[in-house]
Amino acid sequence: MMRRLIGYFARGMVLLTPLAVTIWVCWLVFNRVDGWLGLPVPGAGFVATIALITVVGFLGSNLLTRSLMAGLEGIMTRLPFVRLLYGSTKDLLNAFVGEKRRFDKPVLVSITPNDAVHVVGFVTQESLAHLGLDEQVAVYCPHSYNFSGQLYVVSGSQVRPLDVASADAMAFVVSGGVSGLVPASLSTGEYATPRLS
Repeated sequence: MMRRLIGYFARGMVLLTPLAVTIWVCWLVFNRVDGWLGLPVPGAGFVATIALITVVGFLGSNLLTRSLMAGLEGIMTRLPFVRLLYGSTKDLLNAFVGEKRRFDKPVLVSITPNDAVHVVGFVTQESLAHLGLDEQVAVYCPHSYNFSGQLYVVSGSQVRPLDVASADAMAFVVSGGVSGLVPASLSTGEYATPRLS
């Protein structure tokens, strides 16, 4: 009886904790944004922020405002510290949601000589010839439960494509392999050259 009660409690924790954390984080974000904008209606600041970002995105695709944005970007890239911060943030966002998405080629990388240990990553550069590394590719491997990762430069022959959606591969890695995704369908061939497309 006691074991069954403990099992129910554990299952309740698994079901309620993600929901509670999500609600708590959303509540914090709503309150913080509302506080910044000084709006008395709960959630109005968050809605206004989403609307503002969408309008800026719309204007950024307009030919008239594109030159203005290019000028602003030119100023940002000339300032020493700001250039590093602005460029890194822009590249990171573009890699996930921009037109030049980089995390769209999930791969399995062999990291030991006997092909016994692998990491899941994403090819970010298919050719490193500009660095004098003709047969190498750049693979970014995100860390589990963290907003960080490791960049590996490996031979194209060590890389095998995964036949899964990029979002599923990312969820699998970030969750530490417990997301439920099992990348069972792996490509059988290895890359003889770094070309992945």
